[in-house]
Amino acid sequence: MADLQLILQPDIEKLNKTILCYAETIYRLNGLWEGPDPLTPLISLFLIQLTFSMCFVHLLLVLLKPFNQPPFVTEIIGGILLGPSAFGRFTAYRRFLFPSFSFKILEPMAHLSITYYAFLVGLKMDVKSVVRTGPAAAKVAVAGSFIPFLVGSAVYFAFPLNASSKAGFVFWGAALTVTGFSVLTRILDLHQLLHTEIGKTAAGAALITDISGWGLLAISFAITSTYSNVEWSIISSAAYVLFCAYWLRPALGWIILRTPEGQGYSEFYICAIVSGMSLSGVVADMCGTHPMIGAFVFGLVIPNEVLEAAIVDKLEDFVVGIMMPVYAVVCGLRFNIDSVGYETSWFIVVLIVVLVCSVKIISCLAVSLFADFSAGDAVAMGLLSNAKSIMVLFFLEAGQIQGVLSTQAYSIMVMAVLVMTVTVTPAAKWFRPMQNAVPYNRRTIQKAKSNEILPILACIYTMRNVPAVINILTTSNASESSPIAVYALHLVELVGRATTMLIVHTSRKAGGHRNPSSVEAQADQLITAFDNYELRSEGVTTEVLTARCPYTTMDDDVCTIAEEKHAAFIVIPFHRQINEEGEMEDVDPSIRTVNEGILANAPCSVGILIDRGFAEKCDRATNIAVLFFGGADDREALAYAWRMASKPDVKLTVVRFLSSAEAAAAAAASSAAGRAPMDQIDTNHMSVHIDYEGEKLLDDDYLSTFKSATIKSNSISYCELVLNDEEEAIKAIKSMDEHEHDLYMVGRGRGMLSPLTSGLADWCDCPELGPIGDLLVTSEFESKFSVLVMQQYTKANKQRDIHQSSFRTASSVSYGEEVPIRPSVSDSEVFESFDSFRKWNHED
Repeated sequence: MADLQLILQPDIEKLNKTILCYAETIYRLNGLWEGPDPLTPLISLFLIQLTFSMCFVHLLLVLLKPFNQPPFVTEIIGGILLGPSAFGRFTAYRRFLFPSFSFKILEPMAHLSITYYAFLVGLKMDVKSVVRTGPAAAKVAVAGSFIPFLVGSAVYFAFPLNASSKAGFVFWGAALTVTGFSVLTRILDLHQLLHTEIGKTAAGAALITDISGWGLLAISFAITSTYSNVEWSIISSAAYVLFCAYWLRPALGWIILRTPEGQGYSEFYICAIVSGMSLSGVVADMCGTHPMIGAFVFGLVIPNEVLEAAIVDKLEDFVVGIMMPVYAVVCGLRFNIDSVGYETSWFIVVLIVVLVCSVKIISCLAVSLFADFSAGDAVAMGLLSNAKSIMVLFFLEAGQIQGVLSTQAYSIMVMAVLVMTVTVTPAAKWFRPMQNAVPYNRRTIQKAKSNEILPILACIYTMRNVPAVINILTTSNASESSPIAVYALHLVELVGRATTMLIVHTSRKAGGHRNPSSVEAQADQLITAFDNYELRSEGVTTEVLTARCPYTTMDDDVCTIAEEKHAAFIVIPFHRQINEEGEMEDVDPSIRTVNEGILANAPCSVGILIDRGFAEKCDRATNIAVLFFGGADDREALAYAWRMASKPDVKLTVVRFLSSAEAAAAAAASSAAGRAPMDQIDTNHMSVHIDYEGEKLLDDDYLSTFKSATIKSNSISYCELVLNDEEEAIKAIKSMDEHEHDLYMVGRGRGMLSPLTSGLADWCDCPELGPIGDLLVTSEFESKFSVLVMQQYTKANKQRDIHQSSFRTASSVSYGEEVPIRPSVSDSEVFESFDSFRKWNHED
């Protein structure tokens, strides 16, 4: 009996405890037969919420696309519309889609999504880029962190905003310090401001504040989570970060190095990394911060860019496209427009929004007093720095979860964040024309003056391109009276880093990195190679740049940098390289697409450089041949070759190919049958109107000038071949291989309609080279040489200049100036038409 009484006696301690009761209907066991409401089970309801949220946010992306707003703005608007401020006012909607009990699964899934998102952000972030930012960006970042935090904290205490805790100022002020680096760079790149001084300074400052924001978030969590052990939480979190940086990263690097090359990374590797991310989140939570801090740090220490790219490819679409809309909805459900004006006038609310939106501008104006930029530039940088990202929502939502931010304070700040980010795009459009200036005029080599600096942008895809590029630059015959400014642009495919970045290597000292990555090691090699070229050359200045960008936008970045540097000529390597067997093989098919984009949009003349083994045996070309068929491109090739031939030891042979009367009559008959000689389809699939007779007159005029100026030179030869068809032209070109020319220079063939090339154009394997360039590259030749296919910039073919870029500077010389005649360096006999091309004599 005593035992029975002991059993029946209630446990007072257990009665006083709060027990969380979970819903029995997590999922339905027997379909519709179990009950009338199919949305009672949590799993079914969450799947519908996930589908609805994802579809609604992506629909808003389509609707708001004409306004060029970043996806972050769409996510905020979508969350607010789905919350109690809009659709949530309808009781049926709220009970049907977002009932209160559904938060037990909706909110944990939202925080799981931001944990994975933080991991992806860490993977994509390049901490070393902080070191490369200039002093102006560092000053803007420091001022843009302290001043907004102080002003935000003052506003928080000046207007109580129904605050539930004084500690809320930490999250409120920290949210104002962060600038969304990825959001800002996307806007700057869209409006061609990324490579301007304002754009680079704003982007550099945003990168610093974005990285420091994660530290602020960890400190904010530690302060508001463990009031009695704040110092231990901060110390343990800092110790874990140091452990990841100095022990975990080398260990991961050692494991990755033991993976055989070429095998890729298996599913086991990917799953192991994701599991490590989860454990890192648990450790960070144990230290007193949020699991997403641990996930971010773990992603930050992944040492291999290829592994980063593989993980991003696996996770990004799922996390960003499917899971993150759930987090946006949760943030929107916490937003309540009715609470904004609760016990506070709307005038005060507007005043608060204006104050917090202007803190970045105030901080940039303060920096302008000590930095080398004007007040107008400071206002521009301040407005651009107002771009926010999803990280700001981390701060605000975390503050509300921690119970230190009221719904009113949270809602007002979300409104301010939305206003700040929305105004960045119009600000970018507004400040573009403010920097606009007269377009530069020296866009071709033919129009360049011999006594002025010739700016050349030399693109480098791989280190194998360097010898051939330096070879052609050395052949360009720079001197003190005819200088060359070379901008060596190393184009790096964006692997594992999600943000386009242009790095200007100001240090003339290679090997400065302690543990350089592959990109840094290649940059050191480039600096060394171009430093040596500058030292052994007269009248040459070099600057090495590295552009990290995806192949899809690489051509735009090249053209933008060419405009910024006022380049007159762009050298781009061919997408094929010669192998050990002497055959041309593809390096990367994406390079071909980039080259075609550059040819279509270039703001100046372009040359495609093909090396057929010559760069390995000589450092410059001394025996040059120009194959002249006619047109602007051929005139540009002749102008460049003419510059090269100014050196006494360089031998130049110019061969003009003319069609015979019979061939011209056949071409006329073909035109009468349906082919219009005045129109030609370019390789870029555009219909270009061509004045064939006008082009021929320009050819004759330029050749006459060339022959008159070089009539006394023994090193320059000129001859004309009158041929009947393309077969004779092919034989004539192949017969030139006997003379072992080092460099063949040809035009791409736009603006030229010749019976000698009409048949070749139909069989081009590489149309971007034109018929003659394609013949020289794809045919078999015994000698080793290089080929430079030229495309001249002409007003008739310009596309980018319809909307001039915002950072072109003025030039004092008009575009239409006559071609200057160089000093007479040669004299050659003008040859009459040959009876047979087989009797052509190079020594004649």
